Amino acid sequence: MPSKKDYDLYSNISQDIYDLTSLCEENSKIAPELYAKYDVKRGLRDINGKGVMAGLTEIGEVKAYEKESDGTTTPCPGKLYYHGYDMEDIVKGFSADNRSGFEETSYLLLTGKLPNAEELKKFNQTLADYRALPTNFVRDVILKAPSKDMMNAIARCVITMYAYDGKADDTSIPNVMRQCIQLIAQMPLFSVYSYQAAMHYHKGASLIIHAPSDELSTAENILHMLRPDQKYTELEAKILDIALVIHAEHGGGNNSTFTTHVVSSTGTDTYSAITASLGSLKGPKHGGANIKVARMFDDIKKEVHDWKDDDEIANYLAKLLHKEAFDHAGLIYGMGHAVYSISDPRAQIFKGYVEKLSEEKGLSDEFRLYSAIERLAPEVIAKERHIYKGVSANVDFYSGFVYRMLGLPDELFTPLFAIARISGWSAHRLEELINAGKIIRPAYNGIADKVPYIPMNDRK
Repeated sequence: MPSKKDYDLYSNISQDIYDLTSLCEENSKIAPELYAKYDVKRGLRDINGKGVMAGLTEIGEVKAYEKESDGTTTPCPGKLYYHGYDMEDIVKGFSADNRSGFEETSYLLLTGKLPNAEELKKFNQTLADYRALPTNFVRDVILKAPSKDMMNAIARCVITMYAYDGKADDTSIPNVMRQCIQLIAQMPLFSVYSYQAAMHYHKGASLIIHAPSDELSTAENILHMLRPDQKYTELEAKILDIALVIHAEHGGGNNSTFTTHVVSSTGTDTYSAITASLGSLKGPKHGGANIKVARMFDDIKKEVHDWKDDDEIANYLAKLLHKEAFDHAGLIYGMGHAVYSISDPRAQIFKGYVEKLSEEKGLSDEFRLYSAIERLAPEVIAKERHIYKGVSANVDFYSGFVYRMLGLPDELFTPLFAIARISGWSAHRLEELINAGKIIRPAYNGIADKVPYIPMNDRK
């Protein structure tokens, strides 16, 4: 374990560092108006949120607009497709049969085909076979120098698996398929065990490591391994399974999946590509958004005294936009999306199950507060700001509430996203390698003034 001296050495910011920072900031600022001058789409999106076309994919499709005959577009209720299948139909299908859906969703994303009963049975067995971690991996990797941040801990687990793989650099499609299925199976273990280790070493909690069960689904195994008594209800497992399904894929343009394509295009190994995607997902503007929503609601529940008073709720939301409440960032977290305007289909699916779970947990009043804010926030935003497209609740709006009701710690919110999205990343990595072409390398426009070189003795 690192000592306090080690932490002080590496976390201390000296005056020299501050001086270098001042120079960096002074010479790195780019005036916002220059993006329009040079016709550069900042964030690779135009002012209406439409992304710059960077590639083609058959894996996932996000639909937020209808194309009209005159070439214009009209916003429509959001749709999400997995290999052409409407994600809502997929959820309805496995829910009607009362079976878990994440495993068959992963099969679909990896192969482009929905499995029949026998294919799904074999795939589930393959996942079960790969859930076993290498001998002493938990002791040597997870329990030594445990990180306080679970995403960093998971990334370390993934990159360390390279050392245990005799064909780590083999980028043939069968070998990459094997590596991807292995990581899909192991991601829940990396996440839960890293959390248990962190709580033990940093907060003095008892260290409990439960082995996964071959008979359980991915969602059931998460609850089974995380809870000391290994118990959970059918509804809890069902809604966690649905959470994994709706987070599994979101087209090639989201930041972490685009990262998978970019890094895979270099020809690097699977472990490096997935580690890079984990680093992307960790960011609060991507996978960490649901934590912000949950903590914003913690503040709302303290500051809004009458949860049935629309005026009081709206006044608080206005304070958020005016940077007078919560984290003073000027944002209502969970509202709005880079692509969707009328609705996020993932949030719509989640909402019905969230209401059922809130009734089981005795939290119906809190659910009604969420519903009220979902209804009022677009109105408040429209009054306070000029918006270029509609604003609706996104998937993060309800996911944090769900995870809290399931008793899942905040530290695992983003790892749960990773447990789901590893299926989509894997599919996109395979697609990039199968259609291997040029390395992905977009252009940047250099705008610094040209200056003559200054000899050392003449520098100030």
